[in-house]
Amino acid sequence: MSFWSYLSNRHQQLLTDAFQHVSAVFQCMLIATALGIAIGVLTYRSAWAGNIAVTSTSTVLTIPSLAMIGLLIPLVGLGVAPTVIALTLYGLLPIVRNCIVGLRGVDPALVDAAKGIGMSRAAQLLKVELPLAWPPILTGIRVSTQMLMGIAAVAAYASGPGLGNEIFRGIASLGSANAINQVLAGTLGVVILALLFDAAYILLGRLTIPRGIRV
Repeated sequence: MSFWSYLSNRHQQLLTDAFQHVSAVFQCMLIATALGIAIGVLTYRSAWAGNIAVTSTSTVLTIPSLAMIGLLIPLVGLGVAPTVIALTLYGLLPIVRNCIVGLRGVDPALVDAAKGIGMSRAAQLLKVELPLAWPPILTGIRVSTQMLMGIAAVAAYASGPGLGNEIFRGIASLGSANAINQVLAGTLGVVILALLFDAAYILLGRLTIPRGIRV
């Protein structure tokens, strides 16, 4: 069977797997973004705290994704749980690091001006510092999403959702008629979804970053 015939015959299952893949990455990115920004906000003012945050989250990336998911299976079982935990942990580093860098890069004169007009510490953070730090934070989110699109495919090892199931089925049946078609369909699906996500982030940046800051 040709690759295009395979896509035609399996398009419904592929669309379902693609939707599950997108859903898993999107939800994990929401969690990772919230946690990453919170960690960045709590640690950026202290050099040692920031270093600990970056070192801790970077250590996670040294653990092979297959090993991470394998270690989580005895703790939380198969399926969605190990997928969500692993993806969230892997997604933290770029967001935490860029949040800290972005917040530390805000001009102190602007913060002093906000303080001078009576803004509270929370208002300074929400209305001055975080908006100015948003461009590097968004870059970190984009990097994390690209990483997670690939790592999410490995989640099929733990019966997780997504296009990884197509890839693993093909690998498990190498030598059969459609093995290569399965691996190729799953891989191309991940690449296409990653490009669509990145395009969405570019649009989000244009909508949320003022022109002066972009320049």
